[in-house]
Amino acid sequence: MTPEMKSKLHRIQQGEAPRVLDIFSGCGGLSLGFEAAGFQIDANIEIDGHAAASHAYNFHRDHPRHEQYAVARDITKTLPHQLADDLGLGPVREAVDVIVGGPPCQAYARVGRSKLREIQQHPEAFLHDQRANLFEMYLAYVAAFQPLALLMENVPDIMNQRGQNVAQVMAEALEDSGYTVGYTLLNAAFYGVPQMRERMFLVAYRRELGQRVVFPAYTHHVELPPGYESSRRVALKSLNRPDLFATGADHHYIQPPTPDPARAGAITAQEALHDLPVIRDHLEGRLKRGVRRFEDVDPLPYRGPAKPETYAHLMRHWPGHEAREGIRDHAIRYLPRDYPIFERMQPGDQYPQAKQVAVRLFTERLKEARKQGQDVTRGSAVWERLLEDTVPPYDDSKFPNKWRKMEPDRPARTLMAHLGKDSYSHIHYDSRQARTISVREAARLQSFPDGFVFKGTMNPAFRQIGNAVPPLLVKPIAQTMLAALIAGAANYSAGQRRREPESA
Repeated sequence: MTPEMKSKLHRIQQGEAPRVLDIFSGCGGLSLGFEAAGFQIDANIEIDGHAAASHAYNFHRDHPRHEQYAVARDITKTLPHQLADDLGLGPVREAVDVIVGGPPCQAYARVGRSKLREIQQHPEAFLHDQRANLFEMYLAYVAAFQPLALLMENVPDIMNQRGQNVAQVMAEALEDSGYTVGYTLLNAAFYGVPQMRERMFLVAYRRELGQRVVFPAYTHHVELPPGYESSRRVALKSLNRPDLFATGADHHYIQPPTPDPARAGAITAQEALHDLPVIRDHLEGRLKRGVRRFEDVDPLPYRGPAKPETYAHLMRHWPGHEAREGIRDHAIRYLPRDYPIFERMQPGDQYPQAKQVAVRLFTERLKEARKQGQDVTRGSAVWERLLEDTVPPYDDSKFPNKWRKMEPDRPARTLMAHLGKDSYSHIHYDSRQARTISVREAARLQSFPDGFVFKGTMNPAFRQIGNAVPPLLVKPIAQTMLAALIAGAANYSAGQRRREPESA
């Protein structure tokens, strides 16, 4: 074991919080989950300017180097020692104890095992290679910082990415470099997040810690819709296909915890959002098109107190991220054509049903115009105007999932980065409000507390939220990792004491 690792273990054994570097951090979903579990968020790297600013504000706003934390950095152009110097972390191999991150999951070239060995031997030299993919960049940072533990998060499809199980390749590369590794698939709804979001998590510990990888038991229970179960089955097909692995059929996959119907039911959309202010400005002509900056509006009060031990209470009173003045980002998109459609849709309806509602509205408006003596023959100016003002132009056979009205008694479906462009995938279940979800409601569905600030205007904020990992899903994983680090540090310290008399 290197002197740097011994020093890290000594810190933890003395009760100090493990220091985290969050790579591809976004606004900080992983960071927030680890912070809530007792870790110290010491550094991050993020290429998006708005997300980098959000992370800096929420985790380092009082730090003397706050401006450096807010800088957007491209990992392909930022060497580990440069990041450590910019943030005042000290020598790279001593700087952090844990690395977390979710490399963006665009199409990657095949990850070769020989290349991974090259990364381990010369991480900073490798980072100059512009042909590298982002998974390789992640491994290069691991090789440079030499953490005691790490976590990687990604979509389930990473287990079958262009004919390759990238999670398994990563596991084998980490095992080659001295880590004990395991990965699994987890759904956020089983951990108290009001959203059915399936993700792959890979965890690794330095072998010297003597810890095996385990994942936390579920805290909640939900019957997942067929689509989620089938997606998981597709990802798991790789486990029976040796050709998707780097070295044959042996793999590091760990079965997820067993669902327990005796657990509390999953947090529903209504439980998550019921106490937030009603929005009807758009229905009363008081919402205008244009950019909305959250800091320019007065905070809105809640609809009433939140009972202790409820999801709403946690979102209002998350330690370190409390909402003391109400909320400023309860903002929605300007979609006047679609408000009447939202009002008539039923919970669970998707775009085909929305299109049917729109056609009925169009027919009603044609009749009203005809009563007024207007020319409403097909193709007339009035007919064309009413069609444009009433019916969305998308083909309902090609975009069946483009719209969805949430069900109040179920967790929401997966929030996507596409929220940055539109919010039709999450139409509010309350027909009286007839709208898509607000920025703050999206944050609630991702389990971001109300005091967490998203920098930028509405579209960048939605994108940051859609890209994030739910903090409440991360927290129990981080708690399990913290227990393993503490146990590993204690085991190492005890082993050292046993060896001291022999050496004397």
